[in-house]
Amino acid sequence: MAEAERITGTPEPERGTGADSTAESEGGGAVASEAGTGRGKRRITALLLVALLVYLLDLGSKLLVVAKLEHHEPVQVIGTLLQFTVIRNRGAAFSMGEALTIFLTLIAVAVIVVIARIARKLYSLPWAIALGLLLGGAFGNLTDRLFRSPGVFEGAVVDFIAPAHFAVFNLADSGIVCGGILIVILSFRGLDPDGTVHKD
Repeated sequence: MAEAERITGTPEPERGTGADSTAESEGGGAVASEAGTGRGKRRITALLLVALLVYLLDLGSKLLVVAKLEHHEPVQVIGTLLQFTVIRNRGAAFSMGEALTIFLTLIAVAVIVVIARIARKLYSLPWAIALGLLLGGAFGNLTDRLFRSPGVFEGAVVDFIAPAHFAVFNLADSGIVCGGILIVILSFRGLDPDGTVHKD
């Protein structure tokens, strides 16, 4: 009789069902969420490191050429094909739009704000690099516009890289152009900032 009671008694709940299953599911979701958050933080860190590198290279190069090359003869790097010569540019990249200095400054600020908004959902390393290049370049030229003469929001950007038959530019301009090209490539390949891939 005792043996029969053991056989016909209430069975133990199966593992992975009921409340236990719900708890495991919630735990798995929490782990996935934490993993996604960690990955997003790493991408933002990559963005900031790239931006900082571009900014410091741009700032250091401008300080050096202003101190050593301004008001001097151009320095030939590759004969007449590439020279270093300092000019003060109140326009956009490659000396365009010199009458729009304040407007260009506001555009740079807007670009920084947009990048900051995108970074909140950033899970793609290539996008982090591209946005870092843009951010570092934007900050580099914005620093000139804020702190160089003739005044705040009207400062002239220091350009010094002078290829033959081309406009004079700086490292910030290079960062902006390279970041823009990389974004176009990523967009054509269907990779979004959040790491998803679409086939449109």
